[in-house]
Amino acid sequence: MKFNRYRLSYGFLCALIAVAALGCKGPSNTGELVGVRLDKLKANKTPHGMVLIPGGTFIMGQSDEDIGFSQTAQNRQVTIAPFYMDDTEISNSEYRQFVYWVRDSILIHNFLGDDSYFIATEDGSGERFIDWDKVNKQSPWKTGDKDKRERLGSMYYQGEDRVFGRNELDVRLLKYHFEWYDQQAAVRGKNDPSKRRSDFIMRDTMLIYPDTTVWLADFSYAANEPMVNGYFSHPSFDDYPVVGVTWRQAQAFNSWRTQLFNNQAAKNRMQPRFDYQLPSEAEWEYAARGGKVGTQYPWGGPTARNARGCLMANFKPGRGNYIDDGVAYTAPVYSYWPNDFGLYNMAGNVAEWTQSSYNESAYSFVHDMNPTYSYNAKASDHETMKRKVIRGGSWKDVGFFLQNGTRQYEYQDTAKSYIGFRSVTRYPGVAY
Repeated sequence: MKFNRYRLSYGFLCALIAVAALGCKGPSNTGELVGVRLDKLKANKTPHGMVLIPGGTFIMGQSDEDIGFSQTAQNRQVTIAPFYMDDTEISNSEYRQFVYWVRDSILIHNFLGDDSYFIATEDGSGERFIDWDKVNKQSPWKTGDKDKRERLGSMYYQGEDRVFGRNELDVRLLKYHFEWYDQQAAVRGKNDPSKRRSDFIMRDTMLIYPDTTVWLADFSYAANEPMVNGYFSHPSFDDYPVVGVTWRQAQAFNSWRTQLFNNQAAKNRMQPRFDYQLPSEAEWEYAARGGKVGTQYPWGGPTARNARGCLMANFKPGRGNYIDDGVAYTAPVYSYWPNDFGLYNMAGNVAEWTQSSYNESAYSFVHDMNPTYSYNAKASDHETMKRKVIRGGSWKDVGFFLQNGTRQYEYQDTAKSYIGFRSVTRYPGVAY
C-alpha cells in the first residue's frame, strides 16, 4: 500500500511537470518570442540566404572524451540569444560580388574620368557617390569609347607582368577601407577623461582578393596548379565555398555586406539591419548542434556514417583517402544533408572563421549569456593575440575535427585552402 501511494505521487508529479512544460511557451504564454511570433519572423523578416536560429540553452564543449587531453573546451551550460545565420558557407560567386564592387569603385574613382557615373547628395555638401544603377545598366567595362578603354588598361597588369599580352586584373589594386566602433574598448574606457570617441573607432584597409596560391602553399609536392588557376575565377566553381580568405578579409566582406544592404534600405525607406558579422564560437557551436543535446556531430549521430554506410560530410575518412565522401577537395555549398536548423556543411567541407579570439582557458571566464572572448589585435601585438577560433573541420581533416565541440585556431592574417566562413546578423524584430 505504501509502495502504491509513492507510485501514485510520482506519477502525479510527472503529470504536473508535463502540464507546466506545455504551458511555458514564452513571456506572453502564447508561443511568442518577446511579443514577436517566431513563424512571422521566419516568413517575413529572414534575410535572404539565412535561417533563423532560435535562442536557447545548451551544454557547450566536447561531447566525447578529450582525445588530445587539451583541456580547452570544458563543458558548461550557456544561453544563446536568437540570431540569423547563412545556411551555407559564403560561396565563390558571393565573394566575387564583393571583389567586383571594389574593382568597379576603384575604376570609377581613380581611372575612368567620367563624372556621369556619380550622383550628388541632396544636402548640398558637395559629396558624391557612385550611381550603381547606371553601373549595372551601362558597365564601364563594356564601353566602346577608345579613350575610356585605354583608361581601363590601368586596371590590368602592365609590361613584363603580362602573360601572352593578356588583359588580367591587377589584384594588387583591390583595396577596401572599412571602419567599426569597438564597443568593448569604449565600455572599458568610459570613465577615462583622456579618452575620446575617436580612440575607439577602428579603421582598416585590406587587399580583398583571395590568396589563390594557398592550394600550393598548404601542400608540399602536390600538383594543385589547376586549383590555383581556376578555383576562384572559373564559373565551374561558382557554388563552391570561397577559401584563401583571411579573418580580416572576412571582416571586410561583412562590412561591405552591411553597407550594401543598409544603403539600399535607406533608398527604399526600409529598416536598416544590424551588422553582418562572423558568429561567435558559442553561436557557431549552438547552431551546429541543431537543437540536439549531447551529440558529437551536426547530424546527431555518434559516427560520420549513416545507416547505409554513406559518409555524412566532406572530410578525410582515412590516411590518404579524400574521395570516399564523393569529392576530392571542397564540395558545393549545398552538398550533403542540412542539420535540424537547416544549415549545410557545419561539419567538413571548409573550416569556418568565428568572431572569437582564441584563448585556451576562455571557457573558464567568459559569461554564460552569449559567451565570447574577443580582442582587436594590432599589428604590433604578439602573434598569440592574433589567434582566432575556427570551427567545423574541413575536407582535409579527420573526423575528430568535425565534432561540434572541437576547437582549433588560426592566425587572423593567415589564408588557407581549407578555411572559409559564413555570417550572422540580427533583425530589429528579434528580441534578446
